[in-house]
Amino acid sequence: MTNQREKRNEASLPHSVFSADWLRKAERQAAQETGISLFTLMQRAAKAAFLMAQRQFPDARHWLIFCGHGNNGGDGYEVARLAKQAGILVTLLAVDSHKPLPDEAESARLGWEKAGGESGAADTQWPQDIDLIIDGLLGTGLTSAPRAPYDGLIENINATPVPVLSLDIPSGLDAQTGQAAGQAVHATHTLSFIALKPGLLTGQARDYVGKLHCDPLGLQSWLGGHLPHLQRLDATQLAQWLHPRRPCSHKGDHGRLLVVGGDTGFAGAIRMASEAALRSGAGLVRVLTHIENVGPLLTARPELMVQELTAKSLEEGLKWADVLVIGPGLGQRDWGRQAVEQAEKSDKPALWDADALNLLAINPGKRQNRVLTPHPGEAARLLGCSVEDIESDRLLSARKLTERYGGVVVLKGAGTLIASERGGLAVADVGNAGMASGGMGDVLSGIIGGLLAQKLDVYDAACAGTVVHGAAADEIAHRQGTRGMLATDLLAVIPPLVNPDLKKQISE
Repeated sequence: MTNQREKRNEASLPHSVFSADWLRKAERQAAQETGISLFTLMQRAAKAAFLMAQRQFPDARHWLIFCGHGNNGGDGYEVARLAKQAGILVTLLAVDSHKPLPDEAESARLGWEKAGGESGAADTQWPQDIDLIIDGLLGTGLTSAPRAPYDGLIENINATPVPVLSLDIPSGLDAQTGQAAGQAVHATHTLSFIALKPGLLTGQARDYVGKLHCDPLGLQSWLGGHLPHLQRLDATQLAQWLHPRRPCSHKGDHGRLLVVGGDTGFAGAIRMASEAALRSGAGLVRVLTHIENVGPLLTARPELMVQELTAKSLEEGLKWADVLVIGPGLGQRDWGRQAVEQAEKSDKPALWDADALNLLAINPGKRQNRVLTPHPGEAARLLGCSVEDIESDRLLSARKLTERYGGVVVLKGAGTLIASERGGLAVADVGNAGMASGGMGDVLSGIIGGLLAQKLDVYDAACAGTVVHGAAADEIAHRQGTRGMLATDLLAVIPPLVNPDLKKQISE
């Protein structure tokens, strides 16, 4: 999810994301194969950061730069040297250690001193007139909570009301999982070097990263020869999944979707899911629900076909349908449990959500043509662990879910992950804090179900549906902000997103 206090991530960000561990090991190989020294890469990183700082904060005239005892600190020394040469007042504070600096970082430190720069101790009192902080304390190798003096420095950075540019990653944030085990810098901007890392896009990342940027440091071609570990998804990619319809197509060509759920008191969930499916382009949507919901649903949305959920109507509906969505508002009474048991026998492509997932956790089963859409609490029940276990490594959790249950899993949350047992893995770089309200998951289920009905395969439907869902929320946030956003607000802005050819026609 994006923080709407800042502009959304740039459309120019790469869509390929690489493991932080792999990048650390591959950096030396990249330098060797491209004939570039590691120190030259450090200089390129520093120049990119310096130019970004000047571009984003042109009026900042006193920079406070923090350098840790690693190559991230080396980047900081080089930024300091460039800033000093440009006539900017620089205060540099460095963390000391009994270990020598890495070779490249030591070269950068010597270059800073040769340029007339001085390095203060980490506990030096800060000047009062600083107007920009450059965070070069801790890099992508961090796997635990920062220790002293790093933790205290990070806490003081966060308490200082000036903007912060973090080099490669906000110090204290895990570059692989996006978790902060202790103190972590709340950056205004983060400039990732060479490639994006998963921890910049999921987990707690959006609380710390600010606006995300990436500079490949001239290694684009080299990176292109390697398979990314996951894909970053955004609205610019919708056209690859959602093609213009054939002019002579009819409703039967766009799928028959059966939506099952809505126990007593939960008519809203089934209404939102089924209407989202219609708005996403499903040709025909039939709803099976509690009898008390039939009249209100038909009145509210007459385009739906609505019937009471019984064993007989479910049997007939499953024969009629191309695709099934089960779970929104279903509950866990015998009424809902019997529906899940009956639906489980169908071999039609399906999406399971909400209480269907909770019932699945009690009686696990594995199948390939199914999408599961758990939030972290449901994921924890599915895996028999705690929510903390799920959130501590969302990538690993998504993989475990596909291994146990098969098919495709959409692990909802900040930086929603889409994982397939066949190996696909993606992070949806869309959405915002306004989505923390009731009914959002029901809308997502309907969107993905509607796309499944239109014959997208399970992984593509999950990817496209998650992007449509988050991008719709971003459109609403752009209009009215995040606070007070309703799930039903998204329904009106789904159609433009599932018709990406419309935007192209308008631009032409």
